[in-house]
This record gives sequence, C-alpha cells and structure tokens, in this order.
Amino acid sequence: MVYLIGSGGFRKRKHDNFPHGQRREEKENVNPPSALMTSFKSFQLELDTRHDKYERLVKLSRDITIESKRTIFLLHRFTSAPNGEEILNESEVKLDAVRRKIKQVAQELIGEDMYQFHRAISPGLQEYVEAVSFQYFIKTRSLISVEEINKQLIFTVEDREETTNMTSNSHDKQPHTWSLKVTPVDYLLGVADLTGELMRLCISSVGNGDIDTPFELSQFLRQIYDGFTFIGNTGPYEVSKKLYTLKQSLAKVENACYTLKVRGSEIPKHMLADVFSSKTELIDQEEGLP
Repeated sequence: MVYLIGSGGFRKRKHDNFPHGQRREEKENVNPPSALMTSFKSFQLELDTRHDKYERLVKLSRDITIESKRTIFLLHRFTSAPNGEEILNESEVKLDAVRRKIKQVAQELIGEDMYQFHRAISPGLQEYVEAVSFQYFIKTRSLISVEEINKQLIFTVEDREETTNMTSNSHDKQPHTWSLKVTPVDYLLGVADLTGELMRLCISSVGNGDIDTPFELSQFLRQIYDGFTFIGNTGPYEVSKKLYTLKQSLAKVENACYTLKVRGSEIPKHMLADVFSSKTELIDQEEGLP
C-alpha cells in the first residue's frame, strides 16, 4: 500500500529497500536453469563450434588460393625459361605445399558433412584444380581428370610426430587416412578458369616465336568449349556463367592463329606478340569487355 506524505510525496514500499541485483540473485537461486535453457546453451555451443570451424576453413581456402596462384605464375615462365624442367620441379614442390594445406582441410572435415562447409573451401579447390590442370597440360598436352586429381588428395600419417600424437590420443579414434574429393562443379569451374591461363600461354608463346603452340592450344580449347556446350544451361549457374569467358578466350586464341596463318610470313617474330595484343584489345572493345 502506498501512503501520501505532505503534498504529492510517496512513501517507499517495504520491499523497495532491497537492491535490484539482490532480488535478481534470489530469483536465480529460487528458479534453477530449466531443461529448455540447458538445451539452448548446448545449441549455442554447437553453433559457435561450427562457426569457428567455418572460419578456419575460410582461412585455409584463402591460403590454398594464394599458393595456387603463385604456382600458376611460376608455370607461365615455362615458355621463356632456358630449362623448363626446373620450373616443373619447382611447381611440383609448390603444389605439394598446397596439398598439405588441403590435408588440414580434410582433417577439419573428419566426421562432418563436406557440403555444409562447401562454400568455405570451394574457391581454394577451384584454384587448385586450375593450377594442377595447367601443370598437367604443360607436361602431357592433355586435360587431367577429376579422378586423377582426387587420387592426389588421399593423405596418410607419415610423420613420426603425427604418429605419436595419434597414439597418445587414441581415444579420439581418428583415422590414419584422410581424403578430400573435389566435386564435379569445382572441377568444371577450375577447368573453365584454365582456359584463361591457356590464352595467356598462347600470347607468351607467340612472343617467344613459337608458331606451333597457338594452333595446338586452339584445338584443345575448342574441345573444351564443345564439352561445355553439352552442359549448357542445364548445369549449375556458375558453370554457364563462365561459359561466356571461355568463349572469349577461345576467340582470342583463334584470332592469334588466324594472324599467324595469314600474316605470319610477313611479320617478324619479335613483332607478332604486339600485333596479337592489339587485335585482342580490339576484340575486347567490340565485345564491350573492360
């Protein structure tokens, strides 16, 4: 009950003399955590753990992308290097370092559904496919298959330190073999990006006076383009989106072959690259490309 004091004054209630913090503690002591709150706390812990793993995978995918790009830049020196075998050996060392990063991704995904974290690792896997297929083409002049790529992504415990860690943590029951499979979509997107690197390889080959490589690249890119046209709009959106870029790369290589066939005899070899570059800029302007 509230009593008036004087003109407009109020007397405090008896329980208002207690601090609010003390009343809150008393309520918590009276009402222990319910089963519902316990369930929500477990859900919170599970979501935080999954989010932390997703962020770790994003960082690993970024590292894989960076190292794969460095490998591609290295392989572009193959046509101008005096000893191409050294370039290939160095690229293999770099790709082994990339595969060690992919091994960490495979370890993170033990017991998990890979497709729940696919968006985190997809950019790195696409760049790795591009680097591996580029190296494979330089070696064999053919396209690597997705089965061959996945064979290289099977990892076993080889280091003595890792073996001791596995034996000391035997209660975790972690397998001694990890594997990570490149999905068909990641493979197709990586191959689509490969066509851009082959177009740049054509430019560098022309600049070095190599007349045969552009015609070989033209036939190879035509086969890839024909394969992608069978997929068309029935495939994933990302694949059909990159089909236009693939077509542009093929057009530039075919334009180089046309220039070499028609005017190759009258243009000095050291000027072929300049002529080809100028024609490529004209194609980009006509197509409205930046």
